[in-house]
Amino acid sequence: MENHEALLALEDGTTFRGHSFGATGTAFGEVVFNTSMTGYVEVLSDPSYRGQMVTMTYPLIGNYGVTREDFESRKLFLSAFIVREVSRRPSNWRSQMSLPELLKEQNVMGIQGIDTRQLVKHIREAGAMKAAMSTEELDPTRLVTMAQQSEGLVGRNLVREVTSDEQYQWTEAVADMTPADQQYDVVVMDYGIKYNILRLLASCGCRVTVVPANTSAADVLARRPDGVLLSNGPGDPAALVDIVGEVRKMLGKVPIFGICLGHQILGQAIGGSTRKLKFGHHGGNQPVMHLEDRHVEITSQNHGFVVDTDSLPTGAVEVTHVNLNDQTVEGIRCRDYPAFSVQYHPESGPGPHDSRYLFDRFAGLMKSQK
Repeated sequence: MENHEALLALEDGTTFRGHSFGATGTAFGEVVFNTSMTGYVEVLSDPSYRGQMVTMTYPLIGNYGVTREDFESRKLFLSAFIVREVSRRPSNWRSQMSLPELLKEQNVMGIQGIDTRQLVKHIREAGAMKAAMSTEELDPTRLVTMAQQSEGLVGRNLVREVTSDEQYQWTEAVADMTPADQQYDVVVMDYGIKYNILRLLASCGCRVTVVPANTSAADVLARRPDGVLLSNGPGDPAALVDIVGEVRKMLGKVPIFGICLGHQILGQAIGGSTRKLKFGHHGGNQPVMHLEDRHVEITSQNHGFVVDTDSLPTGAVEVTHVNLNDQTVEGIRCRDYPAFSVQYHPESGPGPHDSRYLFDRFAGLMKSQK
C-alpha cells in the first residue's frame, strides 16, 4: 500500500498530519464524523456524502474488506475518508478487495494516522467546517488558505451531481415474490437514492421506477403512480427551489413518502423552512421517539440540515418523530394530504432495522388511496 505523507487543514487553522491511502492529490469538502462501528462500505457509497469528508469515530476501519454487493449506489461520491487506522489485511470470505484498493480505484483520497478523537471533539465544539486534504501541498498555512477559499455546502445544489441521468426500473429480485405480488407502482425521485430503499420498496409489493431529480410533476403524475418516494440526497435543501416547487404540485394528487433530503423537500413544499445543524447527525445509533405511541427507535442518520420546527404551518402538519438528543424534527405527517416523511434512514443501510415498518406504512397509505 502506498504511504504518502498527507495533510488535513480546517478553515479555522487547525491541521492534522498523517499518511494517505487510496488516491493522491488535493481534495476539498466539509468535515463531518460518523459514529457507526461497521458499515463503512455503505457509508462510502452513500450519495448523501457528496461534498463532505467523512471521519469514522471507530478507530480501525477496513478489517472485513470491500464487497460490491454492499454498495448503496453506483460509485463513491464523498470527497475524502478519514480514519485512525486502515486495515491492510482484510479478513472476510465475502471480501473482493481492500479499502485502500477501493479508494484508489474510485479516485477518492483517504488519510490515516491522525488523532480522530481530537478531530471529532473539535468538530463537536467548533462545528462542521470546510477543509482541504492534500498529498501535494504540505505547507499548513497555504493549505488552510485553500480550505478557506473552497466552496462550502450552504446554498449548493449537489443533487444534480448525484442523480441518475435517465430513468430506470429497479429489477433486483425479491425472494419468494412474483409479479402478482407487486401491487403498487411507485415513482422514486432520485436526489441521491440508496439501493436499500429500492430493495425495501420492492419487498413490500412495489414496482419501482427511478426518475432523475429534475423530472417534472406533470411527467410523474402522467404515469399515474400509486405513490411517489422522495429520496435522500446531499447538500443544502434550501437551494432546491425548483425541485420543491415540483413536489408542491404533487401534494394531494398522489401519496408521498419522503426520506432524509426528501423529508426536507416535503417540509419546504408545505410551507416550512430548513436550517443547518452545528455538526449534523451521522451514524447508526441516533435515538428517535415516535410520538404517537412514545416508543423509541434507534436509527441510522446522515444529514447536516433539518426542518425548522417553528417554520411549519400551524394545523397543516403534525410532527410525528423527534430526536431525543437535540429535540429536532425527525418526522412529519401532512393533515391535508396523503404525505409523510422522516429525517432518518429507515432502510438501515447500514444500521438498525427499527424503522422498516415505515415502508409498510407507505404501502398502507397507497392502498387506502387506491
